[in-house]
Amino acid sequence: MKVVIAGGSGFIGSKLSNLLISEGHEIVILTRKENGASKGIKYVKWLEEGTAPETELANVDAFINLAGASINDGRWTEQHQEQIYNSRMEATDELLRIIEALPQKPSTFINASAIGIYPVSLNAEYTENSTITPNDFLGRTVYDWENKAKLLEKYGIRTILMRLGVVLGKDGGALPLMALPYKLFAGGTVGSGKQWVSWIHVMDVVRAISFALNNTRLNGPVNVTSPSPLRMGEFGKTIGSVLNRPHWFPAPAIMMKLALGQKSKLVLEGQKVLPKVLMEEGFYFDFPNLDLALKDLLK
Repeated sequence: MKVVIAGGSGFIGSKLSNLLISEGHEIVILTRKENGASKGIKYVKWLEEGTAPETELANVDAFINLAGASINDGRWTEQHQEQIYNSRMEATDELLRIIEALPQKPSTFINASAIGIYPVSLNAEYTENSTITPNDFLGRTVYDWENKAKLLEKYGIRTILMRLGVVLGKDGGALPLMALPYKLFAGGTVGSGKQWVSWIHVMDVVRAISFALNNTRLNGPVNVTSPSPLRMGEFGKTIGSVLNRPHWFPAPAIMMKLALGQKSKLVLEGQKVLPKVLMEEGFYFDFPNLDLALKDLLK
């Protein structure tokens, strides 16, 4: 297929591009930085004044939207929250405009959103069929983002909303910061330790996106989490065990709130999310449990 990726140079996008190239797909990355070609990838400029990427995007089979300011960078000031929200809306608006301008529409649109659309809970268990009432910043952001992406359904485009969990990788995502205290012999329970962490290995993320690209039965919401979420206390103990470090210094909620501000919600609150659709469709997780994932990423 000819696949266009917005956000294709980032933490997830770079790994996805490499996987799709290895599978024989032709990759186009929408970027603000460079224009040219490398390693089987064509770069097309977008989101800059005077650019018209649609003129270089003939006969595209699929679009994958990974674009948006990172939720992990910096404190969640009012300005940063605005940037997180607006970057997703603006990028998706531009993708809608590009697709509307194409005489031949793609058959598939994959939008990578987040499990933050589900309300935080210590007891609820969420699948793609769960009723959603977003009640915080991240939930409302994902809700609006997904609704914008769903506008493409009017063209008969298969629109997949991939709700990513806490993505674990060596060179990005949440794991480097989560593992650092343990490496310094200062790891311990964060907050109450009872909050859920619905995590996923980054390579299972990119494999799941490839799976969705090729599996025409997939449509609508798809939870991209491992089948074995853990509570934060067990999550931390597993990091300590894999690194052969103690799990003893607690990080009280008040300390995390002072250090991270509103962003502390990412580690102090969580939800138990299960990948029901992927499992029913026969997706195989290379890293179904945390011990296996961390041994791959930390050793």
